[in-house]
Order: sequence, then structure tokens, then C-alpha cells
Amino acid sequence: MPDPRRAVPRTDAVLAEPRIAKAAGTLGRDLVKAVVNHVQHAVRAGEIAPADVVDAVLARLPASASSLRPVINATGVVVHTNLGRAPLSAAARDAVLAAAGATDVEFDLPTGERARRGRGALAALRAAVPDAGAVHVVNNNAAALLLCALALAPGREIVVSRGELVEIGDGFRIPDLLESAGARLREVGTTNRTTARDYAAAIGPDTGFVLKVHPSNYRVTGFTTEAALGELAGLGVPLVADIGSGLLAPHPLLPAEPDAASALRAGATIVTASGDKLLGGPQAGLLLGDADVVERLRRHPAARALRVDKLTLAALEATLRGPRPPVRAALDVSVASLRERAEALVKSLENVDAQVVVSVAAVGGGGAPGVELPSAAVSLPARYAAALRTGEPAVAGRVVKDRCLLDLRTVRPEEDAQLREAVRRCG
Repeated sequence: MPDPRRAVPRTDAVLAEPRIAKAAGTLGRDLVKAVVNHVQHAVRAGEIAPADVVDAVLARLPASASSLRPVINATGVVVHTNLGRAPLSAAARDAVLAAAGATDVEFDLPTGERARRGRGALAALRAAVPDAGAVHVVNNNAAALLLCALALAPGREIVVSRGELVEIGDGFRIPDLLESAGARLREVGTTNRTTARDYAAAIGPDTGFVLKVHPSNYRVTGFTTEAALGELAGLGVPLVADIGSGLLAPHPLLPAEPDAASALRAGATIVTASGDKLLGGPQAGLLLGDADVVERLRRHPAARALRVDKLTLAALEATLRGPRPPVRAALDVSVASLRERAEALVKSLENVDAQVVVSVAAVGGGGAPGVELPSAAVSLPARYAAALRTGEPAVAGRVVKDRCLLDLRTVRPEEDAQLREAVRRCG
């Protein structure tokens, strides 16, 4: 009997095939070669005919050299942490592409000299929050808070309410973060009630700053008391307000969500916030407030380790200066228009058990806990959920009472056609 291994096309021959060679130029030779080797093993196992090797390789090649796959967010969670939080606007995506090569991120073209890093993004942030004396950007909100502890309270105390010792994602806790910077926590008040007097009584010569943390991913209700920022602003020490979700100014749908402008007007020395939540931009930690304190933070040695790259600066500036980002559009869209889109989708899905249903969306990302956003969804049999997640494009919905709901508040209108075709392929 002839050895079946002799029928397996040689690796160099497959890689030299024009279509495979073109893919290698886009995806990288090593990645394509790994797929070729996988297909060759399948030929040896008798699963693929030798003549079908090239087609099999092309069918198995990824769309890009990155393992990350685009996902249509139909969960109804506007800022979905597991899906990358805020989707970038078209303007921000264009800015990232433009900044991907050599760029003047730290270079003044007219003079040919070194310039302030990310000055355009910083100017845009300063313009968006005029109440801030100065601004700085690091790689996320936890980094912003860490930098405050490193610069303002090394070996000293941070006064914080027991009701605000927050645990954030993946088991990370704010107390652990602050103590890792060499600071000591001075807990005041109780879980449900902390007054301005509690803070004032704790302040002494070892106090580095008072920290006010917005409990953005949970609510304490009932018999509660919380000191307002204005009550803490005159205690004679810096006041750091961690507002979390990155709202720069008040939003009518989120009246209880703190914003940077209001916090600064109330007397906060420094406000820290996220860039990839309600702001709708890239992952970043925003520092806004007193000019002298911001400069102190900026010049701290750890600031270098926490700085953002040119792609983040480009996306942040475009988010701040450009048109309304997708997160804001998802918050502002009317329920009537969502229902109209849902009805059009259901009508186009012939021979599919699809219905238009009332839905309730959420802000997500640790922002506005308890706020319900009325919405409309397409309801499908539960079996569609797994098929849609593993399809092309991938679609993430949610299963409620044995039905897969595709909530349109988090689906951009330009994605409706892709969503329709994804559902049809699962039918």
C-alpha cells in the first residue's frame, strides 16, 4: 500500500500558492504556516483530501492577526466590561488609524523640538471640563487613584468611609490598591452612615487626603447617611473624588450619577474618572482639578509607568472633540425608534420564531446601578444564543425565560443588517 503521507502537499508548496502567499503578507507567515500544518495533519488523518488543502487552509484562516473578534452587543448593557466597555466612535477609530504610524505625539513640527506629550488630548479634556485648573491622563481610573496615593499620601493616612471600600472587577479592591502605594487607610463612619463629622474627627497631621468614592457598582439603601463633597471641601486637606464612570457633566437620564464638573464646583481638589465608560472613549484614567496638585501628580516618577500611548491619546481627543459617541447615542435613543427597528427586523425574518418584546437595558460598567433604561428587543428561541455567539459576526444577546433577547438599545442602527443575516444563518 502507498504511504498516505506522500500525498500530503509540502509546506513550502502550499505557502507558495498565490492565495496563501497573499494571506501570509496580511496575517504573517508564522500564523499561516501554523494553519497549514494543522490542515496537513487532517490530511494524514484522512479527514481532508490532498487536493482540498489550499481551500481548507483559506477557510480556517482568521480575519486578522489578532485573536480578538468583533461582537455585536445585543445584551442591553450599554457599557459591557466583558465586551470591551465603550465602543469607539467612527471619529475615534479614524484617529487611532491615523496615529498608528509615526506621529507628532511628543514633537513640535514647526520648531522641530520636543513638545508636551498628548497636548491635543489634554487641551480637549480641559476644554470639556472648564472647572478643572489642569488635567492629566493615565491608563485607567485605578491608576489615577494609585497615582494620587503615591504622590499625596506615601506613608500617610487616607481618610475614607467604611461604606465606600469598594471591590471593583475581578476581585480587585480599592483598599488593597491604596495600601500597595504605602498609604494607610483611616476608615470612618459605618457601612450605611458616615457624616462630615466622622471625617473631620479623623483628620490629623498624618492625613494625606480625604477620599470620596462613588459606589458605582452597588447601592446602599434604607437608613443611610452620606457626606456631600461640599461638606468635606473645607477640612484643610486635599479632597479626592473618585466618580468612577467618567460623566463629565450632568446627564438628564442619570440624575444620581456624579459628574466631574459638579464635583469640582463642590470643592473637590482632584477628580478621578474612567475614559471608557460614560465618556464613551478608550480605556484611560482622567485626573482633573487643582493645577498645582495635578502638576505634582504629573511629575511623580510613577506617572511614567502609568502613562497612555499615542493610540489612546488620539482616540480620547477624537471622542472629546468629535460627534456623539455610541455610548451617548445608546443612552439618548428613543424607545419608539428602537421598537420601530425591532419590528422591521422581525418582519424581515421569515420562517423564524421572532417577536418584538419590551425590554429593560442597563448602563453597565459600574455606572448608574439600579437605573433601568426602557428598550425594545427581538425575542428568539433560547437555542439561538449559543449559535449567535459562535457565528460570524458574533452576536451576544441574553437569555430570559427560555428566550434569547437581542436588545436593540446597544445595537447600532448600522449593525441591523448584520444582525439580521446572523439570525438567518442560525435558523
